[in-house]
Amino acid sequence: MTDTHTRASADPVLEAGRGGARTPERPARRAGRSLGRRAEGGGAPGTRSAPASIAGAFLAVTLLGLLIAAVHLTQGTSPVGAAELWHWATGGEGMDQTAAVLIASRVPRLLAGVLVGVALGFSGTLLQSIARNPLASPDTLAVNAGAYLTVVLVAVLGIAAPFYGQIGLTFVGGLVAAALVLALARGGAAGPSRLILAGAAISMALNSVVTLLLILNEQESMGLFAWGAGSITQSGNRTVALALPVVLLGMLAAVLMARRMDLLALGDDAAAVLGVSVRSSRVTAVLVAVLLAAVAVAVAGPIGFVGLAAPLLARLLARRVPGLGKHVVLLPFAGLMGVVVTLGADVLLRSLVPPTMTAAVPTGVVTSVLGAALLVWFARRLPDTGPALSTTSEHLGRPRTRRVVVSVLAVASLVLVGATVLAVLLGDRLILMGDVANWLNGVSGREVTLEMGRRMPRVLAALLAGAALALAGTIVQAVCRNPLAEPGLLGVTAGAGLGAVVMILLVPGVGVWAMSGAAFAGAIAVTALVFLLAHRGGLSSTRLVLIGVGVQTGLFALITLVIVVVAPWDVNLALTWLAGSTYGRTVDHLVPVTIALLLITPLAVTLRRDLDVVSLDEDTPRILGIALDRSRVVLLGAAALLTAAAVCAVGVVAFVGLVAPHAARALVGARHTRVIPVAILLGAILVSGADTIGRFALAPIQIPAGVGTALLGTPYFIYLLWRSRGSDT
Repeated sequence: MTDTHTRASADPVLEAGRGGARTPERPARRAGRSLGRRAEGGGAPGTRSAPASIAGAFLAVTLLGLLIAAVHLTQGTSPVGAAELWHWATGGEGMDQTAAVLIASRVPRLLAGVLVGVALGFSGTLLQSIARNPLASPDTLAVNAGAYLTVVLVAVLGIAAPFYGQIGLTFVGGLVAAALVLALARGGAAGPSRLILAGAAISMALNSVVTLLLILNEQESMGLFAWGAGSITQSGNRTVALALPVVLLGMLAAVLMARRMDLLALGDDAAAVLGVSVRSSRVTAVLVAVLLAAVAVAVAGPIGFVGLAAPLLARLLARRVPGLGKHVVLLPFAGLMGVVVTLGADVLLRSLVPPTMTAAVPTGVVTSVLGAALLVWFARRLPDTGPALSTTSEHLGRPRTRRVVVSVLAVASLVLVGATVLAVLLGDRLILMGDVANWLNGVSGREVTLEMGRRMPRVLAALLAGAALALAGTIVQAVCRNPLAEPGLLGVTAGAGLGAVVMILLVPGVGVWAMSGAAFAGAIAVTALVFLLAHRGGLSSTRLVLIGVGVQTGLFALITLVIVVVAPWDVNLALTWLAGSTYGRTVDHLVPVTIALLLITPLAVTLRRDLDVVSLDEDTPRILGIALDRSRVVLLGAAALLTAAAVCAVGVVAFVGLVAPHAARALVGARHTRVIPVAILLGAILVSGADTIGRFALAPIQIPAGVGTALLGTPYFIYLLWRSRGSDT
């Protein structure tokens, strides 16, 4: 009886995320009636509900929220503290300034935090229940990224849309992104890893488009970079007042769906037997969830991970409070938790940041770090065993004959030569072959000499960085046994980017070697952190990827914080660098990546058989006498060095480490003797091609290479996920 009670009362969403068995779907009508009684009763037969416990939980969270709100009102840029507020509240005279500060700034900010917290709490709960996945949220389903893109697009186009029009646009953008992610992740049923990977990839692609729009339209999009991290700063109550009816409508619709959500948690077959229209219920819940998230974005920007943290914390507490797991009480409880998370993050932020900067620093920085920590914590609880992220056949690829391999190498080499020639000739100014020949012979004119002096370092930086990222991705995919992993998704690129950004902004005019050292230190630190967090009695590929994505999210939030605090006037320069640009590269920038390639390429070739074996499973390397953990440390350290060097050469570039190795395996098979050279060639071609297109397509306007690789790599990544959607990944 004890075992039965445990299974019945456990949260199916949390159990599914932890790899536990879900409630079996029983088509029999008698079983359906039994499951229905259990759903309505909140537990196993014989378990009494505890309204007092539920009321106590609500009271505790409400009091906590009121306490945080009281502290929140005492914070701000003006010298109005707790004493002044108390004097004003008790009817003191001469407190017009206090009232003005409250009405104009602090109360609107507080109300915006409450509205956004409630909306995201409800939204995240619905998405988690529909996907039966505790990691589903407006962030992981790319809802926020899609909604933010529409906001930036409207600003760039100069469209003066009314507030409800903005909500409609953000709703459409978020809905399209969420539909794509859910389709790739099989509605979330494929497990947390696929959901997180699909959401991260789509978000990276959408954010690349946003970055491009911000760079190309600096004046029209002024201030949107900081707002894009999520800020509840308001000037007056008008926006909150307009958004309130929509949020109330969404909350009402969610509560009315509560019983259907309870029954859907039992399984589709059981819910259908009990009279629930599964498809229409899912569609309606997604529409309501996206609408609430879209309103939050329209009010305060994409505040990160409140929609993940609030419902996840609510569900964890519901495991200890009988009856709290029923959606009719879980939804409002998650809304309260959303208020606590949002206002608590804002209070913490304004406690750490100087008062003069509290209006400029986005609240979403803290919530993103909190959400990243929760994602890492949840990933560490995943079991070591479980389905991999790819089938064995997909990972190994089909064997290829020597003739095919030689042909692929020859064609790739010719394409690389052609890409290099085009990179030299094309740009904001067309260079002829005769001009290049004269430059090589030292007899070119002054203008050609100056142009080639600027262009050649950029061409070489793109080639070398692409090769380094491809080799790093090859190593990471082998170590993780996951063809969908890459240094960016493991947080290594973000770690290198954070180190380089801190050095660039804190030490203006810093040299290449100092920046390289900072980037390498950041990459190594993140690699070690992710490896140690993922290693819990064994290294799980799924756990490694989830922790990497969580760390990446937190690091990008910190990068935003550094840029906004240190150099808010130089956002465009930071954006250009973070988007992966070869602009302004000199010969000095080529030295670190050249050294890294010269050191790591022979090492990778030497360890090619270890890479073959490590990529198989956990047992084979040990049987063959390979020190698995030591090999992983060496290989991941090598990948971190390559990634840091590439970041120093071209900035943050995504998807090269994913696309190039996977395409190489598809062309020449899985043996790393063949994969390594082909992947290096493909990586160089990809970055060089993206850089050339970016310099030539809209000249003299230049599109960063990282934007191009993201836009080219995302469709390929989507194809990989779509092709393997039927596997247990």
